[in-house]
Amino acid sequence: MPARFELHGFAYSGPTYKVALALSLMGEPFDYTHVNMMGGEHKQPPFIARQRYGQVPLLVDRNNGRQLCQSAAILEYLADMTGRFGGADLNERLQVREWLYWDFDRLSAPLYKARVVKAGFRQAPPEVVEDCVNAARNALGVLNDHLAGRAWLVGEGATIADIDIYGAVSCAGEAGIDMADYPQVDAWAKRVEVLPAFKARADLLPMKSQVAA
Repeated sequence: MPARFELHGFAYSGPTYKVALALSLMGEPFDYTHVNMMGGEHKQPPFIARQRYGQVPLLVDRNNGRQLCQSAAILEYLADMTGRFGGADLNERLQVREWLYWDFDRLSAPLYKARVVKAGFRQAPPEVVEDCVNAARNALGVLNDHLAGRAWLVGEGATIADIDIYGAVSCAGEAGIDMADYPQVDAWAKRVEVLPAFKARADLLPMKSQVAA
């Protein structure tokens, strides 16, 4: 029987990793469909028909036929469907949502922009890359201050806020940022990495499609 979830993504994609990591931590096997972004597959009509923004990830829930895009929205959906990592009560769920929005605006966006340029996928003037790195550093400073004296971003346990932001932080080195400058964030990331069923990006996102084990 096919897995309930089918994830379409790209091995280098931070947002795809966020969703894949959530599925792994939630104990949900998933079939993985590799999207050839280098070849422009994500901009072709067959993919656009399923993912209106022409981006990855795309998650298909085979139980009900839903096709979901945007990693933060997918994480909220998975938390709702599985009853895991969503927050203990309404107050925590609202705080989780705040962090999801904050991450997209303040951390992931500039971090990913710097990362893709440094990896050679895109070109940008050096001053633009520097601005992106500085913006990401500022966001990491905010995160570092917040994590002082606490184990997790919200409440007493890991939530999709931690999963989401870890997906960005795990790419920081590729953007030229040394996480040793942010000891609280570095310690928090290590806590995420010892959660049961944690897997690194390379272990979850191959450069080819595969079905759930």
